[in-house]
Amino acid sequence: MISIGLLGCGRIGQVHALSLARIASAGLTAVADTVPAAAKALAASSGAEVRSADEIIAATDIDAVIVATPTTLHYDQIHALAAAGKAIFCEKPIDLSSARAAECRTAVQAAGVGFFTAFNRRFDPNFAHLQAQLAAGVIGDPEIVVITSRDPSPPPISYIEQSGGLFRDMMIHDLDMARFLLGEEPVEIFATGACLVDPAIGHAGDIDTAVVTLKTASGKMCMINNSRRATYGYDQRVEVHGANGMLKAANKLEHQVEVAGADGFTTAPNKHFFLERYSDAYVAEMEAFIEAIATGTAPNPSIDDGVAAQRLADAAAQSFETGQPVTLT
Repeated sequence: MISIGLLGCGRIGQVHALSLARIASAGLTAVADTVPAAAKALAASSGAEVRSADEIIAATDIDAVIVATPTTLHYDQIHALAAAGKAIFCEKPIDLSSARAAECRTAVQAAGVGFFTAFNRRFDPNFAHLQAQLAAGVIGDPEIVVITSRDPSPPPISYIEQSGGLFRDMMIHDLDMARFLLGEEPVEIFATGACLVDPAIGHAGDIDTAVVTLKTASGKMCMINNSRRATYGYDQRVEVHGANGMLKAANKLEHQVEVAGADGFTTAPNKHFFLERYSDAYVAEMEAFIEAIATGTAPNPSIDDGVAAQRLADAAAQSFETGQPVTLT
């Protein structure tokens, strides 16, 4: 039985605790949160103990730790966990700066501990199958990737103010998906954006609507479009056009029943938000992490993937600010 500690008992920490409960080979030993009531509630529902973050990091009865704390805490916690020899499962982003994320990578590699960056969308059954078909050459070489990611509504302004911005907070998942599907590292990125949903987001120094294009050395291209608003529900689609055809992953609906009548065809609404849309992916990514620990193999996505996606997010923010494409070396 692999013993797991959890730092952060908020919404995503609770998701990971539920995923662990479905994995027979691992168990949640201890949880920590700066809000005592949150830690106590999750401990009660999961059967874990409440400990401090420092106690979990130093514990000899814990093999690996899930970092589900606010991003501003990741840097110090990752360094401490690496020094303690603990395997790490870290929520994205690793840090709001790619330079600091790279410093985390140096610490992790020096310590020789496993590190899993939680890009859960890679584990969505539809996206994973699309990537497998792509890797198998079903449509030949990919030429154009189109990624659509739109939230049903904006988060609170208090969250916007400390999120690091749309590119680093929201689009980072899509930037990782672009790397996952292109099979080559982008060498150029161009970003444009606006505040079209809520003026308060602009007053907080962020945007709520963005389009980014990426290009690889061989000429493959990816277009990502993000919005903080989609009146029809959480919009998550991927399309890959290749030399011999196209692969497409559509939205997941609340159910698959379609009604036909004189006014046309009606389907169910999209899954409401990320917890519902990616419920299977959260379990699959945790299974992959536990399997890596059990077999002693390198976790995938790795810390390299986390740093690479953060580098793209930083470059997208730079391109937006300057109005110019950014060359990536």
